[in-house]
Amino acid sequence: MIERFHLLILREVAQRGSLTAAAEALHLTQSALSHAIRKLEGQLGVDVWIRDGRSLRPTPAGLYLLALGGRLLPQLEHAERLMAQYAQGQRGTLRIGMECAPCYQWLLKVVAPYLAAWPDVDVDVKQRFQFGGIKALEEWEIDVLVTPDPVHKAGLAWVPVFDYEQVLVVAKRHPLAGREYVEPCDLVEEVLITYPVDIDRLDIYNAFFLPAGCAPRQRKTIETTDILLQMVASGRGVAALPRWLVEEYAVKMPVVPVRLGQNGIPKSIFLGRRADDAAVEYQDAFIRLAAGIGDNA
Repeated sequence: MIERFHLLILREVAQRGSLTAAAEALHLTQSALSHAIRKLEGQLGVDVWIRDGRSLRPTPAGLYLLALGGRLLPQLEHAERLMAQYAQGQRGTLRIGMECAPCYQWLLKVVAPYLAAWPDVDVDVKQRFQFGGIKALEEWEIDVLVTPDPVHKAGLAWVPVFDYEQVLVVAKRHPLAGREYVEPCDLVEEVLITYPVDIDRLDIYNAFFLPAGCAPRQRKTIETTDILLQMVASGRGVAALPRWLVEEYAVKMPVVPVRLGQNGIPKSIFLGRRADDAAVEYQDAFIRLAAGIGDNA
């Protein structure tokens, strides 16, 4: 009884605010849309929306169907795009989500040879998922997620592609700049600058501060790596970043890396994808190439 057409109507009404606007978006008459929903309500025996003045407000049943459409429609639309690409002789589009803000430069080293090896595959890098990539992966908005913090859940598969060391980055004139390593107590009066992620996903807290039972004086968040490092270079705070990234920026900025603890904090970059996509050849090729380049990172 429930067809894709019904889910499309509910989505368009919710997004556009009225049946008239939804009808225009779907290139149908308002009466045709109303008739389709009335017929569905008759078959289901429950209303999916009620009138609230000039607008339509979804009932609990309507909200459930709206959520269902939010999950199913992107998958159907993605499948149709792929079928169109197959029909045009293309293999598909690899949609990569970035949940590792410092990894963009590394990714460029992978994408260039991949595009050369797979001329029938397009690559789309979506940085807007850098702080919420797991949900985007589960909801088919992306195909591969680049992250240093994999979340092991049913239906997702993870491959480590390269290892690195998380280090403290300080201004060149900072009192800690000449140290071989720092301990947590050395940073209790510092301002820690991080990306805007949940604190329980920050390694400097989980692996450094929490075991020692202390924390920095203040935490500030900045989204972009360049601005974050400019803040550090100007003495506004310290940060924790991959050693390779700090060394790249140290060539053009007065910043230096310092080891976190005597043994450091080892980390890995992972590529995640849906386990059901294991047979997708062009995804496998990308992950193999990324792992090979990661070995030399």
